[in-house]
Amino acid sequence: MVNDAMMGAYLSRFKGRGTDFEELREYVPGDDVRSLDWNVTARMGKPFIRLHREERELTMVIAVDISGSAEFGSGRTTMRERATEVAACLAISALKAGDKVGLLLFSDQEELWLPPRKGRRHVLRLIREALEFRPRSRRTSFAKPMRRLARALKRRAMVFVVSDFLAGPEGDDAMATALGELNARHDTACVQLIDEREKTLPNIGIVALEDAETGEIREVDTTSAFIRERFQKLSEQRLLSIGTTLTRAGVDVVRLEAHANIAPTLGRFFEKRRRRR
Repeated sequence: MVNDAMMGAYLSRFKGRGTDFEELREYVPGDDVRSLDWNVTARMGKPFIRLHREERELTMVIAVDISGSAEFGSGRTTMRERATEVAACLAISALKAGDKVGLLLFSDQEELWLPPRKGRRHVLRLIREALEFRPRSRRTSFAKPMRRLARALKRRAMVFVVSDFLAGPEGDDAMATALGELNARHDTACVQLIDEREKTLPNIGIVALEDAETGEIREVDTTSAFIRERFQKLSEQRLLSIGTTLTRAGVDVVRLEAHANIAPTLGRFFEKRRRRR
């Protein structure tokens, strides 16, 4: 899927890690005067310029939400399994490009941190942990995990946050603030996972629904047209609110529906970013 649809085309506004200092040499006519090192020029009494070597290596980090709501899924796969497929596509793209890739698993806290590294074995471990790691908490929070990630990354990186973006008790404003702060330091994109059953309620009689994060259980009569319409309306409002929140954070967002093919969807997202630059 990566070869056919993505071609390793994830893009960052930072174009890798920037430039590294290589050497000083005397100025010769035609050199860019913006490269003059004024301190050395003043000491030596003649102009010197600084030469830099471009460093193209990019660091990617994939932050995956593994809170209780990630265990939900109305089709063949859960949100957690979909998130792992997204992480796998991104990590393999980084592997093929020769870049480092790291993983943060989070709930309302940091659950697991794998620092960015290269190599096939590291990528396979990343995929395994994204799929199988058991979280200590079932709640969701973005504030602490995103700030922890920003502190852990010493150099600018490309960060993908994969979640359903249900903010939990902290609320949308705190989520937007946390993602905005992360985006100010790193090129951040959000992959929003959406399940069909979050948008529509089927007519299947009286059902018991459990909140995956709090354990609260409520009985709902799905035969009621009023309840089904109310559910759909509230769902649309929630998705609109999440979109507004992520836009306010200044991050790029790609929505991934349950029926969508992951690699082509990500490929179109990267192409859209490329055209915009």
